[in-house]
Amino acid sequence: MQDDIKAKAARSALITGAALVTMRDLQIGDAGWIAARHGELYAKDEGYDATFEALVMRILADFIDSRDPTNERAFIAEIVGVRLGSVFCVMDDPATARLRMFFLEPFARGSGVASQMLEAVIDHAKAVGASKLVLWTHASHVAACRLYLKRGFILTEQRESHAFGQDTVEQEFELPL
Repeated sequence: MQDDIKAKAARSALITGAALVTMRDLQIGDAGWIAARHGELYAKDEGYDATFEALVMRILADFIDSRDPTNERAFIAEIVGVRLGSVFCVMDDPATARLRMFFLEPFARGSGVASQMLEAVIDHAKAVGASKLVLWTHASHVAACRLYLKRGFILTEQRESHAFGQDTVEQEFELPL
């Protein structure tokens, strides 16, 4: 019940412009929330099974255990103290930044927050000297793929697979920086 009230307050602040969306780094409690929300939303929206949530937990654990704080960053979007979504920038190598774990709560979609989050990752990747930003996603994530293409990402690979209990089409995108 309390979470519904907070979500309504956050949605109202987004609609009215009564508060600004902030981007902060990962804090205690965020990893559990990110894993749970990824698992719940992808199960509901895509029919994914628990192996997807397990993948997110492994990625989060690796980030927390071995993060290079000078080059790698988590961005937690927040308004009026309510988490809206997450996106991460990790380094594959000194020239290649990778976008990871990008999601936005359903009540915040269509508000422009996803674009702000994407720009935060792009700006960070440029600031640490990466020459390209890459990402892995699924074709079923239509709105996200549309956002990537609009921002100038290039689809570099596409393949059919069976993952997370579903037949899916995996995609890789790249943005030259």
